[in-house]
Amino acid sequence: MRVIRGELMLFLAVVMNSLGVVLLLYSGAGISAISSVPFSLNLIMPALSLGTWTYIFQAFLILVLFACRRKIVPSYLLSFVVGFFFGIFTDMHTLWVYELPLSLPLRFLYFIIGYVIIAVGIAASNSCQMPLIPTDLFPRELSEITGLPYSKVKIPFDVLCLAITVTLTLCFTGKVQGLGIGTVIAALTTGWAVEKAGIWIDRHWAFVSVFSRKKAA
Repeated sequence: MRVIRGELMLFLAVVMNSLGVVLLLYSGAGISAISSVPFSLNLIMPALSLGTWTYIFQAFLILVLFACRRKIVPSYLLSFVVGFFFGIFTDMHTLWVYELPLSLPLRFLYFIIGYVIIAVGIAASNSCQMPLIPTDLFPRELSEITGLPYSKVKIPFDVLCLAITVTLTLCFTGKVQGLGIGTVIAALTTGWAVEKAGIWIDRHWAFVSVFSRKKAA
C-alpha cells in the first residue's frame, strides 16, 4: 500500500471537485446537487459569483453542524477555509471550461468526467486525514451524529438541495433552472459511488498528514 501526503490529496480533491461541478453545469445535464443551491442563489443575485455563493452556503452548513453538536468544533472552521478555496477554484475553472467546444457527444463526455471526478474527489477527501470541504463534511458528520450509514445521509441531503433549488428558481425566475436528468442521476447515485470509490482508494493508498500525527500523539 502506497503512503501519500494528505495535504497533497486535499489540494487535488479541491481542484478536482470544483472542476467536476463546473463540468456538470457546462454539460447541460445539470449542476451537481451540492452546488445547486449556490447556483440558484447566483441566478437570483448575480452580483456575487457562483464561487462566492458556494462558500456562503458552506458557512451555513458549518453553522448547522455547530447546532447539531451543540458546540463550536475548531476543525469545522478549518473546513470552511478549505471551502473558501473550493469557491475560488470554482470561479477559476469557469473561466476556461466555458471556452471548450460543445456538441451532444461532448456534453455527455463532460457529464461523465465531472461525475467520476466528484465521486473520486469526495472519497479521497474523506480518507486523506485533512479537513473536508463543508459540503463533503456535512453528510459525513451528520452520519456520525445520527448513526446512519453515509449513503443514507448523503442521498437525502442531495435531494433536499435539489428541492430547495427547484423552489428558489421557480419562485424567482419563473422556471426551474440548472437542473437536468444528470443532476437527478448524480443525486440518487453519488453516495453509492463515493462509497465504492472510497473502498478502492483504501485498498491502494494510505494517507498521513499533520492532523493524523496530532491525532496519534
